[in-house]
Amino acid sequence: MILDSIENSKRFEVLHPLLKPAFDYIKSTDFTKMEDGKYEFGENGIMSVTISSFNGKSKTDAFIEAHKKYIDIQVPLLGIEKIGWKPGDQLMEVSVPYDEAEDLTFYIDRPTAFTKIYPGQFAIYFPEDGHAPGIGQGFIRKAVIKIPVEV
Repeated sequence: MILDSIENSKRFEVLHPLLKPAFDYIKSTDFTKMEDGKYEFGENGIMSVTISSFNGKSKTDAFIEAHKKYIDIQVPLLGIEKIGWKPGDQLMEVSVPYDEAEDLTFYIDRPTAFTKIYPGQFAIYFPEDGHAPGIGQGFIRKAVIKIPVEV
C-alpha cells in the first residue's frame, strides 16, 4: 500500500508501466463533471475509473477485499475516507470466494491498520494488500482507478 499526495505521484510512476498514464489521467480529469459510474480510458480501454458517492460506514460494517488481476488507485474527491488494511498473506477467512469476473475476494478478517485519505491524496492497493474501503462519517465521493497487474 502507498499513501501520498497526488502532487507526489511521480515518485511512484516507476513501479508499474501504467501508473504514469493513470496519474496523468487523474491530474487532467475533472471528476466533478462525471456522473457516478464506470468509465474506461487508456489505450484500448485498458484501465478504468469508477466514480461512486455514498455515506461512509463504520469500521465494523467494512469488509476486507482483495484483487488478483488489478491494482487500485483510490482517490477521494469529497469527504474524508478511512480505509482498513491487512497484508494479503495474513488474510485467512474468506467470506465470499474469488469472483474472476469482478476480480474480487471478500474476507471476514479485520484490518490491522487504518489510514485516512483526504481529497488531493491517493492510496495504491496492490494485490498483496487487503483493504476495507468506504469507512467514514458523512458523504464521500471517490474515484477508483483500476490498472491491470500484467500489461
